[in-house]
Amino acid sequence: MRTSEKPAVNAAAALSGPASRKLPVPPRERKPALAALAVLLILGGALATTLLVLRSGDRVSAVRIAQQVGAGQRFTAQDIEEVQIAGTGVDFVRWSQREQLLRSFAAVTLVPGTLLTVEMVNGASSELGPGKATVGLSLKAGQMPADVQEGDRVQVIFVPARSSQGQSRVLAANALVHTVGDRSRTANSGQLTIVVDASAAPEIVAFASSGEIAVAEVTEAG
Repeated sequence: MRTSEKPAVNAAAALSGPASRKLPVPPRERKPALAALAVLLILGGALATTLLVLRSGDRVSAVRIAQQVGAGQRFTAQDIEEVQIAGTGVDFVRWSQREQLLRSFAAVTLVPGTLLTVEMVNGASSELGPGKATVGLSLKAGQMPADVQEGDRVQVIFVPARSSQGQSRVLAANALVHTVGDRSRTANSGQLTIVVDASAAPEIVAFASSGEIAVAEVTEAG
């Protein structure tokens, strides 16, 4: 009785199968340099965030305007107040510089609540410089706005009396109100000191002495 024999497997055919065509996969290469860089980036971002948080908590004493200061006016102690602000890098005037500030002048008209910067301050006043004069006016009710204050701009107008000849005309188109008297003692009338061109001062004084002057507030463009 014959025993059936299994046919021999051809070695070459066995190697030609799909499994034999797979290339060996090399082991993954670790890259320590990239891993270290990633760690440094994470730590750097965390450090920057921490510094920003800490810096936002830094507070400095700055100067804030408490009452209106007109362009060209000297700062007074009543015009300013201390305020704590975050140190943002803006060139604010520090509260420690207030003594020097009180010898300086406003470069522009400053309204209450303004945080004062160096650019808003002049060492000298162009309003009170050469070619300018200060004139005092004693005005009655109806000759001045009720709410006029230091730093405002006004027109100075000649208003002839009924018995005199002439027509109303503007003597100074953009005079600076330098000081305002205490009107609580004089009802609706008041005293103003204004800054005008020196050439216009004599005429304004002459008409003021006869009560033929009125002022109208000028609204500045926003």
